[in-house]
Amino acid sequence: EKPDGIILSMGGQTGLNCGVELEQSGVLSKYGVQVLGTPVDVIIATEDRGIFSDKLNEINERIAPSFAVNTVEEALKAAEKIGYPCMLRAAFALGGLGSGIMADEAMLRAQASVALSGSPQILIEKSLKGWKEIEYEVVRDGANNCITVCNMENFDPLGVHTGDSIVIAPSQTLSDAEYHMLRDTAIKVVRHLGIVGECNIQYALDPDSLEYCIIEVNPRLSRSSALASKATGYPLAAVAAKLALGKKLPELRNAVTRKTTACFEPSLDYVVTKIPRWDLNKFDKVSREIGSAMKSVGEVMAIGRTWEESLQKALRMVEPAIPGFDPVEGFGDYTEASDAELKYALEVATDTRIFAVAAALDRGWTVEQVHQLTKIDRWFLWKLQRIADMRALLDGSTLRDLAPSTLLVAKKSGFSDRQIAALVGATEMDVRAARLRSGVRPVVKQIDTMAAEFPAATNYLYMTYNGDESDVAFDDKGTLVLGSGVYRIGSSVEFDWCSVSAIRTLRKLGRPSVMLNYNPETVSTDYDECDRLYFDELSLERVLDVYEAEGCDGVIVSVGGQIPNTLALPLQRAGVNVLGTNPEQIDRAEDRSKFSALCDASGVDQPAWQSLTSTEEALAFGEEVGYPLLVRPSYVLSGAAMNVAYTPEELAGFLKEAALVSREHPVVISKFVENGREIDVDGVGDKGKLLARAVMEHVENAGVHSGDATLMLPPQGLTPAELAKIDEVARTVCGALEITGPFNMQLIVKEGHVSVIECNVRASRSAPFASKVLGINLIEAATRAMKGVQPLPIPKHVAENPSGARGGMVAVKSPMFSFKRLLGADPSLGVEMASTGEVAAFGPDVHDAFLKSLQASTVKLPHKHILVSIQERLRENFVPTLAKLHKLGYTLYATEETSRSMDENGIPNTLLHFAESGLTPSIDEYLTNGKIEMVVMLSNQYSKRTISNYAIRRLAVDFGVPLVTNLQVAAMFADSVAKLDLEVAKGTATELDVRSMQEWYAASADGKTAAEKVKAIEDK
Repeated sequence: EKPDGIILSMGGQTGLNCGVELEQSGVLSKYGVQVLGTPVDVIIATEDRGIFSDKLNEINERIAPSFAVNTVEEALKAAEKIGYPCMLRAAFALGGLGSGIMADEAMLRAQASVALSGSPQILIEKSLKGWKEIEYEVVRDGANNCITVCNMENFDPLGVHTGDSIVIAPSQTLSDAEYHMLRDTAIKVVRHLGIVGECNIQYALDPDSLEYCIIEVNPRLSRSSALASKATGYPLAAVAAKLALGKKLPELRNAVTRKTTACFEPSLDYVVTKIPRWDLNKFDKVSREIGSAMKSVGEVMAIGRTWEESLQKALRMVEPAIPGFDPVEGFGDYTEASDAELKYALEVATDTRIFAVAAALDRGWTVEQVHQLTKIDRWFLWKLQRIADMRALLDGSTLRDLAPSTLLVAKKSGFSDRQIAALVGATEMDVRAARLRSGVRPVVKQIDTMAAEFPAATNYLYMTYNGDESDVAFDDKGTLVLGSGVYRIGSSVEFDWCSVSAIRTLRKLGRPSVMLNYNPETVSTDYDECDRLYFDELSLERVLDVYEAEGCDGVIVSVGGQIPNTLALPLQRAGVNVLGTNPEQIDRAEDRSKFSALCDASGVDQPAWQSLTSTEEALAFGEEVGYPLLVRPSYVLSGAAMNVAYTPEELAGFLKEAALVSREHPVVISKFVENGREIDVDGVGDKGKLLARAVMEHVENAGVHSGDATLMLPPQGLTPAELAKIDEVARTVCGALEITGPFNMQLIVKEGHVSVIECNVRASRSAPFASKVLGINLIEAATRAMKGVQPLPIPKHVAENPSGARGGMVAVKSPMFSFKRLLGADPSLGVEMASTGEVAAFGPDVHDAFLKSLQASTVKLPHKHILVSIQERLRENFVPTLAKLHKLGYTLYATEETSRSMDENGIPNTLLHFAESGLTPSIDEYLTNGKIEMVVMLSNQYSKRTISNYAIRRLAVDFGVPLVTNLQVAAMFADSVAKLDLEVAKGTATELDVRSMQEWYAASADGKTAAEKVKAIEDK
């Protein structure tokens, strides 16, 4: 591409580390590429803990006493000088990966070796656990103009990573002296370092004095930059990009007022609360403790005019099952805890500690008691006490006796209609009706950044009960689009892409768009993407409030994932015009029992099934059709509580778990098809007619959740007859459900037989991938169908190709896992989703695309040494792959029984022993010393050494060794290296075919074969 400039600060830690490597390897100077914004030497000065310490000493600034070290032994010596407990931090790491508070030498020795396996340097520093953690977002231009845009305060004291802490902006507990002391320091440090653009500085502040230490400076945009931008309305990334291009702060406009300059510090007349979202329930054996290494997978942001209002909104945003600041069943279950258990739950930070605080206050524990155990600031605890008092006042009252003034105070304190209904023994809609009769309605307020000192021209809005009148008029009567809510496992940026595609299509059609969402990390919550942005809850109550206030002409529920889809039927029953597929039909697809009945009536094959009425009936069904059986709850995302049962005992346990997750909807059990090929279909319907579809094949056999599977488009292993049958099934189901809009189906193909697993009548996780491969925006086509306007022209290849794909290219989507962060979690896959992200790659064939996608998901291709451990029932099928790996030049190491099997099949290998045998060489020794570059562990329910196998998987992940746990993926890896004839010893696929997406589109449109296209590119 021959760029003349490069910006390193926009892509998080990955982009930053990549840019530093490009500079240090001489690539940038070789091609004359200028680094724009913060220079590389400044980036290194902030990332290298030793240089950073020296830089701060130059201006007499304080950091915690620390030593930068490169080996475990150096770390132990440093800890002796500092004393235990001490803090370990890894340099050049994202989200505090590898860091933590070390209680003793044994803990430090173990963690330092893990941290150094993924980072070249670690810092041993004095622990300041219990101090406040404060953060400032700072902007500086090339002329040394420097401002602080936002300051934020962690609810949790130091020791919990800011990404895992509840965060409040602006800070609520700092004195004026503390605020300005830290602000002045931030500007002084950023000017001294020479950062150009945006950065953040984190402090530890002693709550009992003015003593502080600087923890770190991030010389890039970060997770908190997105939060600060949404909290203030100040677009940090856009401003930072302009500063990198040489613009100065006084030259730039304030995007909110459109009159003042960007060289100002926002002033807020509201308070923002961020709460992280964890999905630790999905992982077996995972530690629930949170510390300095981040574990959360998403976050929410709530805006209110009191902290109580903001906090209770945020708690509901994190998980719709949470009513507010209550000791909620299923979130720690602290109501039943003993005093000793509750005391421990307050002392040790976990993902549910906020509910332990609620239980303690309910139990009558004082604010001072809770403060001593948690070190959470008393100001926050008194506010929580106020919520607890309000809840106690409401509890036991009746709706008839509730005075309008009490109802208003409850709403000002953040109580939802549903929360109040549960306390007064009424329904949510009864409370809503009583509230409206009493004139208790929310008002709409603007985010204005100048605390009403200048007129705001923004469409960035929130609802509150702490106000007298709305800031805006309601004249547009737009279409309301429900966004994706919090990122979680199963619902991430893919659904935000779908939401944004919908609002952009509405704007293209000249229709006013209203977006409702609360995720600060999304593009849909950029206020310039739509005509009106409501940064607020995705609840029945708030959707009705916005719909009625705006006078919307309809609501689109099918582009934001599961949360909006679940609201479809209640919204329709409340009189809302739900656009697209009728909510009654959505219910027929989501309700497992109704959908199975629909398939039977339509002649669509599906595995034998039964709707659960009792455990006894389920066990009888298992006896009749045989095991394994798949347990499937209704109305869930990413396979929550979905399990494969191989025995009656497992079935009974899984049914209990599924009933908890899907309390109001039926649980279905069906025969699990072993060794079937799983297929995903993303489609768009219009009044039951199929307009477009993409057919994707999983590399893995059925049994791995589609979100964790490796997807190929077009499919590589299906016959023309199977593709034709899939197309017929898709058209039948689309017609039976009278679909208008997007949908996704999962099917199983085995020996020419096609059967349906499920159909989701909404946009899917794979919709962006399918759209980008096909070259047609499926969500634009779906939005046009839902609005009943001129349909999107469908390209010839989509209409005529059985898979919808272009010719001459293959795309592969690979999952991204975060097991390394989730201490103790078993890194094995099943029917419930575990991946936290995904990547995709295009290639001239499946092997090229597969290896690129594998590397993009941070898997380092092995140079030489692979450890294999294969369960007995899988060995016969895996022998050809083992022979291929040996022929490719890999040195194979094996566990005991696998080694014996390989010897019998004439495949050379080296035996490694399990640690508990006491024999050498051992697996643990080879893994911890970096002598193994990939672990292939294929175990199943018949494996004997379940604990040892888990220990090896965990060790591989902890030391950053690529882990493959699926037979088909391991076989595809060997096939790809062999087919592409890669030099294994290099360990990197430098010979792979790298082209821009536009080049792939152009090449696939001209009808040439893959080989001809590759040659044409080379000749060019």
